[in-house]
Amino acid sequence: MSQNDNGAIAVLPAAPAPLRHRLHAYIDVVVVVVVLICTNLIAHFTTAWASIVTVPIAAIVLLAMVRRRGLGWAELGLSPRHWRRGSVWALAAVGVVLTAVAIGALLPITRPFFLADRYATISGALIASMIVIPLQTAIPEELAFRGVLHGTLDRAYGARGVFAAGSMLFGLWHVASSLGLTSGNKGLSGFLGNGLAGQILGITLAVIATAAAGAVFTWLRRRSGSLLAPIALHWSVNGAGALAAAVVWHTTLR
Repeated sequence: MSQNDNGAIAVLPAAPAPLRHRLHAYIDVVVVVVVLICTNLIAHFTTAWASIVTVPIAAIVLLAMVRRRGLGWAELGLSPRHWRRGSVWALAAVGVVLTAVAIGALLPITRPFFLADRYATISGALIASMIVIPLQTAIPEELAFRGVLHGTLDRAYGARGVFAAGSMLFGLWHVASSLGLTSGNKGLSGFLGNGLAGQILGITLAVIATAAAGAVFTWLRRRSGSLLAPIALHWSVNGAGALAAAVVWHTTLR
């Protein structure tokens, strides 16, 4: 409001609706990114329990928050209208990954890269593949990144912003989880070394690889219209990799 020369109070016009909507979209993106950063730090640098429950809880909180901000189920990749199409793409993605993992585990040149210490036993790999990876990683991360972040970035910046910013942030999300990458993988430590330079190179390669994976997940999400496809692809990459690692360990030790 303002006062004119006659002393009367005049009401100033409100900001145009498109401008307000765009400002709200920018704010939503900032809030989601800040929550993801805090979630990552808490999950990796606090307690063991925090590392288990933080990401799933944050994904649910983010979903509830953006729903209150007006994002629809289709914008989040959760519309039932796209379940059938998403299932078809999910099956295709899993088939491709299982084939690639099987070939990688069989080829002598790539076989050593499956020797991750945490999957040295069949039972441990089964628990990780069927319980830990889907509930703690694949589902909540896809809900947070290809669901919530995807929807907010799409409103603010469009498809280019989704692919560029979404993929970059997904790569940076894996910095903390890659800190001990070379020390816990005989194939990588033999290739990159165990020193500081090897660790830095391992983290850099992990960020690049996961950023590229994020771009593929995003493409699959947009192509299918559903989170089912990227969730299935995400699980198959991690879960099939865990099972393949256990098999490689088992056959190598024999």
